[in-house]
Amino acid sequence: MVSFNIGCLKPNSLGGTDEEAASSEQNPDSTPEMTLTLTLDDKAPIDPNDPDYVPPANFSKGRRASVSAEPLSMEDDITHDRVIHPKTDEQRKRLQSAVKDILIFKSLDQEQREYVLDAMFEKKVQEGDRVIELGDSGDYFYVVDSGKLDCFIMQNGEEKKVFTYDNCGAFGELALMYGTPRAATIVALGECVLWALDRTTFRQLVLVTTMKKREMYEKFLNDIPMLQELESYERMNLSDALVTKQFSEGEAIIKQGDEAEAFFIIEKGTCVVKVKDTHTNEEVEVNKLQSGEYFGELALIQQKPRAASVYALTDVACAVLDVKAFERLLGPCVDIMSRNQEIYEKQLTDLFGEVSLEDLRR
Repeated sequence: MVSFNIGCLKPNSLGGTDEEAASSEQNPDSTPEMTLTLTLDDKAPIDPNDPDYVPPANFSKGRRASVSAEPLSMEDDITHDRVIHPKTDEQRKRLQSAVKDILIFKSLDQEQREYVLDAMFEKKVQEGDRVIELGDSGDYFYVVDSGKLDCFIMQNGEEKKVFTYDNCGAFGELALMYGTPRAATIVALGECVLWALDRTTFRQLVLVTTMKKREMYEKFLNDIPMLQELESYERMNLSDALVTKQFSEGEAIIKQGDEAEAFFIIEKGTCVVKVKDTHTNEEVEVNKLQSGEYFGELALIQQKPRAASVYALTDVACAVLDVKAFERLLGPCVDIMSRNQEIYEKQLTDLFGEVSLEDLRR
């Protein structure tokens, strides 16, 4: 058994504003201590000094609360005891569209994603319906498909509107994660369509899957020489921010001249790097990259367009880090990555004569 401060699991890390995170704004100085007990194979350290840390909402200043959630094992497979709510093709497409920008769904592999989508069911509500009520226990996590809903919290004994969901977003997660009562009330402004996920499936999804993802990425990142410059907790934060993306053989991952939006580490497969010959404008192969190698860093460091294109030579899986997370998490590695410019320019000189990365960006 292992205990850790669950306050470090960020309330709004699910890809959208939730009603409990809105509540926390009313008491920004409150940093209650909560203990969640899980059955884990290994410790998963959490950095309490993370600048993005947001404390759990719905607790008064200075109050200590201990929450003992249902034990979950890292060996649990969320595809066991599968719950399936049948859906038409049209419903399935709407559900896939509704969850596509929610971060917790992006971290799932295809099998896990299908399992969770199967377990969700459509819930229609009418104007004035109170979908969740302040103080109630949490049974479901909700994703908004269509419609508008207002979020209210209690302030000075009166309900105060703090947010409006407008045809997108998700709410209800914190009561499920922490085992606490609902911290806000959500009221439908008109007819709305929601997708609901039960408590047990949600907790397996968030806690077990997230921990497994962290464990997998930490082992992978430990084998990358450049990242040895990072402290262990920094690699842990990096593993939490990475999202796996799949690319088919022949697919362009980045294109020369495009704006830089992400950094890529190859998990499996082979990529080929190509640049356009400055005389013929034909693409020429300059390098091949294998599992554990990375690309896309220089354009982010220099804040300039891509100087090369990278294609999937085989089916490829990449761990992807967006530009904001790259700047925040990989600061200690910038000097090492900057040195790669000399290597890249030597490769270009060998192929084309005197040419620089700047020439390729024009």
